[in-house]
Amino acid sequence: MATTTSTAAGPGQPGEPGEGKQTLRVRLVQVAASLDPSANRARLADVLGESERGELVVFPEVFARDFGKPGSDVSPFAEPLDGPFVTAVEEGARAAGVSVVAGMFRVGEDPQRPYNTLVVRGESSASYDKIHLYDSFGHKESDRLLAGGWEPVVVEIGGFRVGLMTCYDLRFPELGRALVDAGAEVIVLPAAWVAGERKVDHWLTLARARAIENTVYVVAVGQPAPRYTGHSTVISPWGDVVAQAGPDEEVLTAVLERETIGAARRANPSLDNRRR
Repeated sequence: MATTTSTAAGPGQPGEPGEGKQTLRVRLVQVAASLDPSANRARLADVLGESERGELVVFPEVFARDFGKPGSDVSPFAEPLDGPFVTAVEEGARAAGVSVVAGMFRVGEDPQRPYNTLVVRGESSASYDKIHLYDSFGHKESDRLLAGGWEPVVVEIGGFRVGLMTCYDLRFPELGRALVDAGAEVIVLPAAWVAGERKVDHWLTLARARAIENTVYVVAVGQPAPRYTGHSTVISPWGDVVAQAGPDEEVLTAVLERETIGAARRANPSLDNRRR
């Protein structure tokens, strides 16, 4: 499994967004979730043990346990927010001195259909239930999962305001804009983007679009090939590719720079120029 490091670069002068810390180091963990939850918890602990203090470490969608066969029942693998997976995330984040975003199936009101949930632990504690379920390209995620309500989630991590999206949410620009309206400077997007014709191109194009139109960083972290597309990426507010993986397992690191956000927003004040 390869590890690479990149640093954001953008023209301009220090930006206005936020105050305090000027950089945020992110670690994108493009590794496959297995069907064995205990193995995934062990893998999570191993990765966090290799992380640097102060990082934001992002794992893919449903890292607690993969989806399994298309249409299969995932409800037996749903956990509460004080269950084994979130406990492992909390303990790992605390021991490593990092913040973590990772995906899981969370028990909900319908015992047969859990939520597809992101949990944040470390400096902040939050959760986000995936709003847009993957009823597309021949899949019907809503048959086995519940959709979250319209509640954009933004958390403070390392002095940056971080908004949360999951996988298919990437295709809905209104959620990205709602996160920015709630103060997001960075959008973090864990995914299990199913492989197929044009899918890598859609993934990369949409990630760049969300970054450019909202003048934010996009940190998009997927599960690897062959089932999924991989190609985890960090896109700057200018639309520049800061870091990008290939299809296979890989861990990337990148440094997000506050001055890049400010410079992009001064040069392209599209958020201020909206007419509503």
